[in-house]
Amino acid sequence: MSIRTLIDRTHVALAPVAEGKLSTHDRVSLLQKTGCPIHDVRSMLREVGLRPTRQRMALGWILFAKGDRHVTAEMLFDEAAKARVPVSLATVYNTLHQFTEAGLLREIAVDGSKAYFDTNLSDHHHFIVEGETTVFDIPGSNVAVDRLPATPDGYEIARVDVVVRLRRKA
Repeated sequence: MSIRTLIDRTHVALAPVAEGKLSTHDRVSLLQKTGCPIHDVRSMLREVGLRPTRQRMALGWILFAKGDRHVTAEMLFDEAAKARVPVSLATVYNTLHQFTEAGLLREIAVDGSKAYFDTNLSDHHHFIVEGETTVFDIPGSNVAVDRLPATPDGYEIARVDVVVRLRRKA
């Protein structure tokens, strides 16, 4: 595909974004489908109130250009190193947390020492393979939670995340 074709497709595909008609989730999905041109990462960051620094731009492009996926900070750091993006592991952690707080990522807490960051913002749950770095999505409609506890006064349930831990059969 030529650069001109990519620019034309991106311009047409992003028209609803320019008109403010897409949610953050739809915008991230669209960026992934169109190959996430770097100028769209800039727009996405500005839209959620983050300054588009060089590091955020580079890490955003690496994160969102590959479609829906689950990454750890270490995995993203390794990808950045391979792409010759000079960032520290601390910058990667900070950026992932900033993206999560801004609503661009979901954090999946595996245990006290490990977290995955999910680019898929739709309603879904996860299988996690113990002892590996494998995470699979479970469609939200495939999990039924029929009874939740009463919330403490002054609180409401924001979201229910189900993590099903798997291990390979012996």
